[in-house]
Amino acid sequence: MMNIHNKYKKTFKVRLLALIATFLFSAFCFVACEDVLDIEDINNYDPEQLWNDENLANAYMANLYPLFGNWSVGQDSYSQQLTGIQFYPDMITVTNGNFKYWDYERIRLINQAIQDVQNGSLAQEFKDQILGQAYFMRAYIYFKMIKYHGGIPYIKVPQDRYNDDLFVSRNSTEECFKFLVEDLDSAISLLPEKIDKGSQNYGKIDGNFALAFKAKVLLYKASPQFNPANPWSNAHWEEAYAVNKQAYDHLSSQGYGLTEDYSDIFLEERGPEVVFAVINSYPNKTASWDAGVRPGSESRGPASVTPTWEFVKEFPMKDGKSYNDPSGKYFKTDSEFLMDYWSDRDPRFDKSIVWNGKLYEVSGKSGKRQYTALGVAHELDDFGINPQAAVNSTNLDRYSGFFVLKASKLSYTQAEVQQYDVDFILMRFAEVMINYAEAANETGRFDEAMEILRLIRKRAGIEPGLDNNYGITATSQEEMREAILHERNIEFSFEGHRFWDLRRLRMLDRLDNTTKSGVEAIAIKADGSEMPIGEARNKADNYELVESDFKYSVLQVPFSGVKVNSVPESYYFFPIQQGVLDRNPNLEQNVGWGGTFNPTLED
Repeated sequence: MMNIHNKYKKTFKVRLLALIATFLFSAFCFVACEDVLDIEDINNYDPEQLWNDENLANAYMANLYPLFGNWSVGQDSYSQQLTGIQFYPDMITVTNGNFKYWDYERIRLINQAIQDVQNGSLAQEFKDQILGQAYFMRAYIYFKMIKYHGGIPYIKVPQDRYNDDLFVSRNSTEECFKFLVEDLDSAISLLPEKIDKGSQNYGKIDGNFALAFKAKVLLYKASPQFNPANPWSNAHWEEAYAVNKQAYDHLSSQGYGLTEDYSDIFLEERGPEVVFAVINSYPNKTASWDAGVRPGSESRGPASVTPTWEFVKEFPMKDGKSYNDPSGKYFKTDSEFLMDYWSDRDPRFDKSIVWNGKLYEVSGKSGKRQYTALGVAHELDDFGINPQAAVNSTNLDRYSGFFVLKASKLSYTQAEVQQYDVDFILMRFAEVMINYAEAANETGRFDEAMEILRLIRKRAGIEPGLDNNYGITATSQEEMREAILHERNIEFSFEGHRFWDLRRLRMLDRLDNTTKSGVEAIAIKADGSEMPIGEARNKADNYELVESDFKYSVLQVPFSGVKVNSVPESYYFFPIQQGVLDRNPNLEQNVGWGGTFNPTLED
């Protein structure tokens, strides 16, 4: 297709590793193996030898599993959940690399596996396992490309740069979705239905993950991103509903369910909510989550991301209603809420966010409270401009007065944060549920959608209320659509969903021209006057100050640089990079980016 396709060399180079601990390329652990073969260069090998040896075949596939990614602290900074203005004017152009995804190198490796394994002498059952994984991986990568760019060249065979026509055209978006479903159906038919959480193969793709992912693909196909002229009543919604209901029912029958305590979803690994996880295991495979979200005084440097005041306000109260809903049990005015925002909240707030004065027993420090007040907090934790502090904060462009608690392993000491090896859950059952709820609502099945949201909120710990609706007040399809979107925002906080949900639903206008804010804390006496900094610092050193011992004010962040998001309509489909177009004259650029290719499903 392009010059990224290189002809395979008939070179074979493998070495025997004595212990699984040194198998660095694997995205999962083959627990039962004591001797694991590692392909040092996945691009150079002898297919006749590799595809006749189960260990080598497994090693080849293990080298592909990193495509599923791992923990990433900043993935929700593109939304209003985290600080940082990511979308400045012309942040995405045809020539730069921002928001481009064109991964034909992995596609070639996957296509090679699909072709070569069928020519090998391995047992058919083992071949099917390889093929099932490969078909799924191909669909997974192509789906991401389609999500970014619309229809792309859907290549199904390994191309030879010397003998094949590499200048192929883009398949239509409709054709691409058809091929995606075909690949996923092939994967489902070949993969084991469910890999037990205690199996040595745990961490590999199984049929349940493939079915859940197929349901997600069809939800995208029906969504407004691909159907702008008929966003909510197009025929694709019924197909999406059928498969999303199938996924929900089937996985439920297989024992999947919601983890009882929201805090335990990630930290208690291999729980009932895990549909697919990327396995981490110290010291071989760790992630940067804890080092990235902890306050600087408890990490290896300043926190990489912090939640915004805008997102703090999004969490409902304990009755499931917004703080400013007059019908709510915990109604507060804006000014009242600012001085008491931590009280009577959705329990997910307490389990997801760290705020000034909160009990935060990190690193084994009993009774520790976290402070952010300038002149009181550690210099790597402070946020604010209080002139009485007689010091300037160095965190005004990156902090907000809040930190991320979700999935943080508080038992780690400061020196251990880089040992973070909690498994990364790529898909959990709550997503299967909410995808089903959305498809149900858009096909007129309001009651089914309502029941799913009730279950999600019940697990969260929200009060049921007299009507047992857990604060959900929706009575129409439009109101339920908003309720589902709101629930996604809270339930999947910091998991990388929000921007893509808004984009899929053609609601990027909710991000355009927006700003972000933090909250400064200043210690006060009982009469409301400001507490001398020295006194406040001494009390804070002994964790004597609680949230109500401070007054609060809202500050825009960042303090310098670009302060307003710019998210134009053209971002519903990103352009193909000019360098890719230059290598293949048969590729068309997207409409809206100087080209003629229609990336939607509409003519």
